[in-house]
Amino acid sequence: MSVRERNNVRVSGAGVDTIIFAHGFGCDLNMWRLLEPIYATRYRTVMFDHVGAGESDLRAYEVEKYSTLEGYAQDVVEIAREFGQGRSIFVGHSVSAMIGMLADLASPGLFAGHAMIGPSPCYVNDRDYVGGFSREDVDSLLRTLEGNYLGWSSNMAPVIMGAPGQPELGAELSNSFCRTDPDNAARFARATFLSDHRAELSRLTTPTLILQCDDDIIAPVAVGEYMARTLPDAEMVVIDNVGHCPHLSAPGASAEAIDAFLGRRGL
Repeated sequence: MSVRERNNVRVSGAGVDTIIFAHGFGCDLNMWRLLEPIYATRYRTVMFDHVGAGESDLRAYEVEKYSTLEGYAQDVVEIAREFGQGRSIFVGHSVSAMIGMLADLASPGLFAGHAMIGPSPCYVNDRDYVGGFSREDVDSLLRTLEGNYLGWSSNMAPVIMGAPGQPELGAELSNSFCRTDPDNAARFARATFLSDHRAELSRLTTPTLILQCDDDIIAPVAVGEYMARTLPDAEMVVIDNVGHCPHLSAPGASAEAIDAFLGRRGL
């Protein structure tokens, strides 16, 4: 099976350098439909579906491999090597920000920059670290998700999306969640919400933008501030937006922050 077929890779744009867009939990590459065209006139753009999501090839799904974020990172390395040209910038939403970091650490020099949208290295509060959730919160979330995935999706998607003035986006995210196989989604949720990659942050020397919403139930501002302090070469931009998906609910502000970062870093 080819990498293109496995991950439903879509290549577009015209440019010397490449921007690779990676979606978050429960989503697919269509979540980039408002942001990717902004860059397709200047960059080669690559979008894809994580295995188990969207139109990826489910024949490639391996329970052991995709029970950890490292399994998804292996795929990202292969995608970047096959479809990247020039310098590659990785734009990762939510959990994909950490997947991109792991891919970079596994293959140093793979990316010239990271734009992390709503990232979190650890979702669980731990002493002075504020991840946004207690362990009891996460365990309850996972039990609900595993017991009634469709119900969880319809209730949680509008909350995760936020964007109170754009209810159609919450419905879109709910539909995206519901298209994902419940068992695969449950494993990805466990790999996401129980992961702790704080120890790896200090090893990522690639220039990194942390794009944070000022009101995000999944990745609170404190998480972005922690990452900005811990990553060796990072800058943080907070935009005025309610929700966890500013590339959909605030694409203009998201593009403005990413463009400024790319300009400052000569990318």
